[in-house]
Amino acid sequence: MPLNVIKHEPSQTADAVIIWLHGLGASGNDFVPMTEHLRFDSANIRFLFPNAPQLPVTINQGMVMPAWYDITDISIDRTIDSKQLRQSAAEIHALIDEQIEKGIDSQRIIIAGFSQGGAVGYEAALTYPKALGGLMAHSTYFATASDIEPAKANAKLPLLIQHGTQDPVVPESLGRKAVDELTQRGYPVTYQTYPMPHSLCLEQVEDMKRWLADRFA
Repeated sequence: MPLNVIKHEPSQTADAVIIWLHGLGASGNDFVPMTEHLRFDSANIRFLFPNAPQLPVTINQGMVMPAWYDITDISIDRTIDSKQLRQSAAEIHALIDEQIEKGIDSQRIIIAGFSQGGAVGYEAALTYPKALGGLMAHSTYFATASDIEPAKANAKLPLLIQHGTQDPVVPESLGRKAVDELTQRGYPVTYQTYPMPHSLCLEQVEDMKRWLADRFA
């Protein structure tokens, strides 16, 4: 079943796209305010905010909630349902395909993901068979690092990884671990930290805007 997607169109014809994936138990509405913060002279951005499907989540006593995949253990290297994660990544691939069919250059498509959405973002962006514009990973972890099959087209995909140093949900150590793994694989990684918990902050958004301006230049 296709994802329910919140769409925000620019005032002029779109020539770039950002697909933003929310965290566990949240919704696409969480990041709609970003449409006001991220505006560029060099890009007319269509924002897509897909809503995760409703799934039972083991670590939350099996409660059904918006989730990109099940988490079965909350240890530091948390055990997840990789099959569900990859199914969610495939749904994001379908969204990317749709945007390309509508005339958007794949290299002007950016994937962004917060927390659980960021884990899906890693898988979706790094395995997509056409070159994308970049990936923004916020307060997240590289869940499929051990068995991902990256696409050659995105072997040099620009990555912006941001994390709070006071994050009690996804420890910053997991963000740094992702940076190390990706740097060793040759990806160009920008890593930024902020004195915040599991959230976003204004300074971070400004850094995002500068990074995106380079991607859309």
